[in-house]
Amino acid sequence: MAFIQCQCFSETLGLSVSLNVLVPQNPAIQVYGSGKLPVLYLLHGLSADHTDWIRHSSIERYAEERGLAVVMPGVGRSYYTDMKYGSPYFTFLSEELPIIVRALFPVSDQRENTFVAGLSMGGYGAFKLGLTYPQHFSAAASLSGALDIVSRMNIPNSLQPNEQMAIFGEVSGLKGSTNDLFYLLNQLKTYDGIKPEFFQCCGTEDFLYSDNQRFRQHAAESGVELTYSEGPGEHNWEYWDPMIKAVIDWLPLS
Repeated sequence: MAFIQCQCFSETLGLSVSLNVLVPQNPAIQVYGSGKLPVLYLLHGLSADHTDWIRHSSIERYAEERGLAVVMPGVGRSYYTDMKYGSPYFTFLSEELPIIVRALFPVSDQRENTFVAGLSMGGYGAFKLGLTYPQHFSAAASLSGALDIVSRMNIPNSLQPNEQMAIFGEVSGLKGSTNDLFYLLNQLKTYDGIKPEFFQCCGTEDFLYSDNQRFRQHAAESGVELTYSEGPGEHNWEYWDPMIKAVIDWLPLS
């Protein structure tokens, strides 16, 4: 497995961005006929960066076992949004980043071989990408995700006031917006194409457990099927490391 630390320029953001990328050197799985690799975009949490998965989990070993390329971008504390008063990180992630990655690394450009996952803030980002662009991702996974963003942003000290305003604008405008995963669940009902598969998990002692329960219930009410897992666990790597292995084992890899 090759571990690549990459700096590249984003035209969308107007700045240099950091990526950590894992590329199998002797992959057991390649897209038939093209020699391209299936790829997982793996997103970090609010207080972390693009190095977190490599430093705290065994993602390299898990991905190598399945012949899976993994792309880990750094987005700061942007909440994977086109910020109200800041940079358009969601546009970067959904539109520009895949073009950069496919130009630099031997990964597939096919929907059925493209996946996204993340933890905490990254779980929110992963589901946002999967729900917004079902035509681009065949699977999306959230580990202890901040999935009920409307409720979360109404809790004092969830973010600093100025930071919250910079990311989302007025909290009163969040519900029913494209940053609201509950709204995106409703929108997915009208999508006529093949829908992504969704995986959701959260530890029962996690402070985001109730948020995850509300999302799970709304998904069921919206008719969106998801694979759900819960068990003892807090908001930490003791929970996330085995769960990212479970996610990779769950991915629809050939």
